[in-house]
Amino acid sequence: MSTVLNVKALSKSFGGLRALNDVDLQVNSGEIAALIGPNGAGKTTFFNCITGIYEPTDGDVFFTPLGATECRVNGMKPNSVTELGMARTFQNIRLFKNMTVLENVMVARHCRTKAGILDALLRPPHVKREEKENIEKSYELLKYIGLNKHYNDLACNLPYGDQRRLEIARAMATEPSLLLLDEPAAGMNPQETASLKELVLDIRDKFNLAILLIEHDMSMVMSLSERIYVMEYGCLISQGTPEEVSKDPQVIKAYLGEESHA
Repeated sequence: MSTVLNVKALSKSFGGLRALNDVDLQVNSGEIAALIGPNGAGKTTFFNCITGIYEPTDGDVFFTPLGATECRVNGMKPNSVTELGMARTFQNIRLFKNMTVLENVMVARHCRTKAGILDALLRPPHVKREEKENIEKSYELLKYIGLNKHYNDLACNLPYGDQRRLEIARAMATEPSLLLLDEPAAGMNPQETASLKELVLDIRDKFNLAILLIEHDMSMVMSLSERIYVMEYGCLISQGTPEEVSKDPQVIKAYLGEESHA
């Protein structure tokens, strides 16, 4: 089993605030790992640092795309990180709400297309073929995710749970080796969460992806993850299997507090 993501001593400061402090984390190929912790622990900041939205203050982020060599992604722009094969969703849904469902997926495939500005103006045969392929692959993703019937609807008109699924489809359209899911079950009802859990497992198996998710639904985390990392106040306080982490006194204390732990 090879390592897809290898984060070493990652730190991020905002002025005098240390949001991340010497965080080490690994995700292996074909693995579903979870990053959990109370609100404000630094989980989304961690995602922002490894995907190029923030530049780390210290530490290194190494990423190994499928079939490629390891590369250091510190300081890379988000589009360059995506092109390498790292895709993400966001805690707050960031769809293009006034574009159709199909267009939302198609726009994500831009990093896998070759046509330039001149090609777009002249529209030679190879560009038309590429556009046709783009539409077909985007529609197939919608069909896989269960949203093909809504392909021509505006994204803003989808139910909340379907908007979450569309964001996953858009991330998948970039053809990633590593999929990062930031609270994918947030706001979902139990039925939607159960369906999402099945989808995440199927994505891992069907596309041979490594997945790292941030999630507050502990039943989902425990049933999906092979390895769990726990953060508190920007520091990694525990890691291990779901069983190991669930029995760790530090984790119990972080979630329940001193008095409840006692």
